Amino acid sequence: MRLAYLGPPGTFSEEAALLYDPTADTLPVPSIPAVATAVLTGMADQGIVPIENSLEGSVNETLDLLIQEPNLRIWREVVLAISHCLLVKPGTRHSDIQVIYSHPQALGQCRRYLEALFPRVRREPALSTVMAVEQALQSPVPAAAIAPLRASALYPVEVLARGIQDNPNNFTRFVVLAHHDHPPTGDDKTSLAFTYDIDRPGLLYEALGFFATRGINLAKIESRPTKQELGRYIFLLDLQGHREEEKVSEALADLSRQAAWVRVFGSYPRWKGAK
Repeated sequence: MRLAYLGPPGTFSEEAALLYDPTADTLPVPSIPAVATAVLTGMADQGIVPIENSLEGSVNETLDLLIQEPNLRIWREVVLAISHCLLVKPGTRHSDIQVIYSHPQALGQCRRYLEALFPRVRREPALSTVMAVEQALQSPVPAAAIAPLRASALYPVEVLARGIQDNPNNFTRFVVLAHHDHPPTGDDKTSLAFTYDIDRPGLLYEALGFFATRGINLAKIESRPTKQELGRYIFLLDLQGHREEEKVSEALADLSRQAAWVRVFGSYPRWKGAK
């Protein structure tokens, strides 16, 4: 199987890809949208992207991708423990560093560490944690990168610090994208989005009631702007159960009659750890 992921090699996305399927033929691509494009065009059979972090919350780029691409579905989920390291050119000292590169999510996950030890050092976003290592190595001034420990085996860098994330309980949930979702297993999740053309008191309350009255547990609810006009939102839900289960199917049917737009991102097995 060809599996696309956010590269280059050494990223947490590569770790998640190897955790999901260590036998896959992995394809590193430069961005989250590029993962989707690889799947949609047939360059890859599936793609793996981050969707949620326990410290920083949702990865909005992935949510927007699922909202905008009707031909993509969630096939699986993978949960990966995240530990960040501070990597530098050999010989660089803490006091030398003038700029720190990393992916915005990683910078956010290490915010307290950076504010305590590098309050005046410039922070620069990168497309991935490993591309941040490349930028640090090419920087004209002394620089560092926040990246996985694995990157230190792939690049000529020194590890200045390990485990610099603000909370040791740092996990990222990844989803595997495909052209269709997973058949029922008996222990599944369903992710979906919906929105309304009108606004009136109680709309969201009624929508949630379709699931509550059937005993369907909601694991997550959040909103994203529709990007069409100020004050209009798309609501996103994760629920326990498969879309083909009778009570979930009935709740989705009720929601479809009430909402202006509903999209089921997919039903897939709940993560239980590596096989």
